[in-house]
Amino acid sequence: MTTSSSASSNSSNSSTSATNLVIRPLAGPGELDLFLRLAYSLDHELADDLATGRRLPGWMWVALDGDRLLGRIAWWTNKEGAEPLALDFFDLSPELTAEEREDVGLRLLETATAAVVPAGTQRPEFGRFMPADWREVPETRSVLESLFSVLERTGARPLVERLRLEWRPGTPVPEPKGRLEFRPVRDREDLVALMTPVMEGTLDGHGQADLASGLSPREAAELHYDEEFAHYTSPSEWWRVAQLPESGEPVGFVVPARNNYHHTIAYIGVLPAHRGHGYIDDILAEGTRILAAADVPRIRAATDLGNVPMAASFARAGYVAFERAINYVWDAPGASGS
Repeated sequence: MTTSSSASSNSSNSSTSATNLVIRPLAGPGELDLFLRLAYSLDHELADDLATGRRLPGWMWVALDGDRLLGRIAWWTNKEGAEPLALDFFDLSPELTAEEREDVGLRLLETATAAVVPAGTQRPEFGRFMPADWREVPETRSVLESLFSVLERTGARPLVERLRLEWRPGTPVPEPKGRLEFRPVRDREDLVALMTPVMEGTLDGHGQADLASGLSPREAAELHYDEEFAHYTSPSEWWRVAQLPESGEPVGFVVPARNNYHHTIAYIGVLPAHRGHGYIDDILAEGTRILAAADVPRIRAATDLGNVPMAASFARAGYVAFERAINYVWDAPGASGS
């Protein structure tokens, strides 16, 4: 699918006006260099994603004016053959004016979405990594706000902004305090049964969105497990349940894992009955110890900007906030704006 149209511009610099905009997918992996003419922090993952089927050339679209790349967009999935799960690339040339970014971005987003996302289905969530100081740098803020404006014009809304965190080798790992004992997660039901009450009072934006959509806490926990945890190739023996030494009563859990790209604290929770006692620090320390003992190059984690208690726990454990992330969602199937 290719579209060609004339794009107007008020810019006095004709070199940045999209006079003959062509929007099309990549012809194949051999065009990856074209896609890489714009830059983003996930560029280094693209070649392997294409080789493993997590991306398809038909999911990677470009907006061109002659041989100039004005914009690009791409979707991702977690395994070969699956439907697109996330829209995680959306970049526009910094040479464009704010007005041109809105014009090119809207045409690119709508044209590519119409081809990639089946009609009548809900659009995959958009996720974007951003510098921690993105609001304080005028150029960065201007470009990102242009992207967000385009998303909102098509019916998207911001779901959550998150802190991206990293633990680095050499950072001290707290010794066990002895307040809790830890055992491996037995099976799917063992973990889902603990995730369910944690979901009920969650501060996590994605969890809250699942509940607001009509899912029960149990259904939201099952969805999270089946869409994420079930696909990890790292040992499930790393997953831990925290319990009281005297009674064996569960207090919480942690899921240290490796996703397709990094070792991560994938999920951590304290059961409602045991909140307010600082157990989150003990549980996070256990998950960190497990991955540190595996001699990993780093541990990644993320928490919502508004989840102040969790962010504070990561800071106490030596995790450094190195980046932000933002997520936008389309609530209605086929949602579109003008």
